[in-house]
Amino acid sequence: MTKEVLIKISGLQFAGDTENEPVEIITSGDYYKRNGKHYILYDEVTEGFTETTKNIIKLNEDMLDITKKGVANVHMMFEKNRKNVTYYYTPYGSILIGIDAKKVEVQESEHNIDVKVDYALEVNYEHMADCSITMNIASKDGGEFRI
Repeated sequence: MTKEVLIKISGLQFAGDTENEPVEIITSGDYYKRNGKHYILYDEVTEGFTETTKNIIKLNEDMLDITKKGVANVHMMFEKNRKNVTYYYTPYGSILIGIDAKKVEVQESEHNIDVKVDYALEVNYEHMADCSITMNIASKDGGEFRI
C-alpha cells in the first residue's frame, strides 16, 4: 500500500419505513501502517462552513476507530459485539450516541483495504437505526479503486 490513497466511504441507515438513501464520499488521503494497525487520514469539507474536518481512521482485523476534529468532533469505536457510547459534537449542539457493532470485517491485499461494518445506532439510549458502513481504500499507484 502506498502513502497516497483514494478513499470511498458509503453509509446506509435502515430506519423503519423511511427511504434508505446511501451517503457516499470519495476523496484522497494518506495511509500508513504502524504497530499492526492501518491509519487513513483525510480532510472533509462541510457545506456552509469554511473550516475543514480532519478525519483519522484507524483499523485492524476486528476494530474500526474514527476520529473527527473540526466542524464536527467525535471519536467513534466500532468493535464487534461491543457497545461503545460517545458524544458527537456538532455546531448545533452535542448528541449522545451508542454504537453496537454486529460485524466488523477487514480484507487487506497489496494495494487495497476493504472494510464492512454493520451496527445498531442509538441516540440518547434509544435505538435509532440499523446501519452499515463500507470502505474501499486503494493505493493511487496500482490499487483497484471500486466505485
